[in-house]
Amino acid sequence: MHVLIVGGGVVGLACAHALTDRGASVTVCEAGSLGGGSTGRAAGGIRTQFSTRVNVELSLSSIPVWESFADEFGVDIDYRRPGYLFLARTDSTADAFERNVAMQNDAGVPSRFLDPDEALEYVPELRADQFVAATYSSVDGIADPHSAVQGLAAAVREAGGDVRANTPVTDIERTDDGWRVETPHETFETDAVVCAAGAWSKRVAALADIDLPIAPRRRQIAVVEPEGDLPDDAPLTIDLDTGSYFRPEREGTAIVGGHFSESDPDVDPDGFDKSMDLEWALEATERADDCAAYFGPETKIRNGWAGLYAVTPDHHAIVDDVASGFVVAAGFSGHGFQHAPATGEAVADLCLDEDVCDVDISPLSLDRFESGETLSEENVA
Repeated sequence: MHVLIVGGGVVGLACAHALTDRGASVTVCEAGSLGGGSTGRAAGGIRTQFSTRVNVELSLSSIPVWESFADEFGVDIDYRRPGYLFLARTDSTADAFERNVAMQNDAGVPSRFLDPDEALEYVPELRADQFVAATYSSVDGIADPHSAVQGLAAAVREAGGDVRANTPVTDIERTDDGWRVETPHETFETDAVVCAAGAWSKRVAALADIDLPIAPRRRQIAVVEPEGDLPDDAPLTIDLDTGSYFRPEREGTAIVGGHFSESDPDVDPDGFDKSMDLEWALEATERADDCAAYFGPETKIRNGWAGLYAVTPDHHAIVDDVASGFVVAAGFSGHGFQHAPATGEAVADLCLDEDVCDVDISPLSLDRFESGETLSEENVA
């Protein structure tokens, strides 16, 4: 069986790896450079603290791959586990945290519900009086998406997969035997197509007359020099009610970020501003300072960048065979990197009609948006 994958980011390459590992013939078509879309601008978070079971299970299924990545793929992805600390300013958010932790614990995640004073154990300079509750999980961490892309691409090629950069897909047509995919250089006849194009997925699916409810949204990250001494092993800390977060980076720097707008407009994924807005960076730093005393007026903004989230209406991915061999793995709403390994196995199941993946992905079907059976991910920053 031959499968053509549109998208050479971490999700597309994870799908390619799972398929070649099971003996399928695979071609990956990436319009630009491998990992040059959303993957290359991701913060690299890998966490289990989600508010829906399917997202928790995607994380739990993916983490063993990240743990063994260096051994299996021969590439160091700088995987670290300082944990994630979620913070609640309101009683309603705290109540949601308690429900989330109960569900996470039931799924096997060692997350804990904390009072603000207990959270000081993990972030000593936390402005604890601003918060009413927190949650923490020691199995959450970060890794380098760039290195993961290189390791996956090398493994796919070694297994006989054809991985092509600078190969945009220009048309997709259903045939009697499968699908015909056009690129500027070649026409492919394939048994199945996987749309793993991230923020470009709506455009790719439209080539096959398929409408996906996926919107490209611009998100920013700033690299700063904190005023205080932020420990290297501090957790990635998320002030959920304000939408801001921070974590230590290398050489005494920190990353600050967050989503502060109630309604962001869709952007052109081919023409959006990839630079960081200074005004936004100042606000992000101020919000980080309001959360913890590491950040203050002497904090220096070094640089930053902007990337794209591929956002669905319920902030969950679409992982589904939507048209008899047209499989979608997109719309992760910022969680694609961390969920890529499990997604790859799920997509291979869909393409090959197998049952290997240990995650029930039925809640991620496209038709949930018509049936009204949508999900609700509350832990989004």
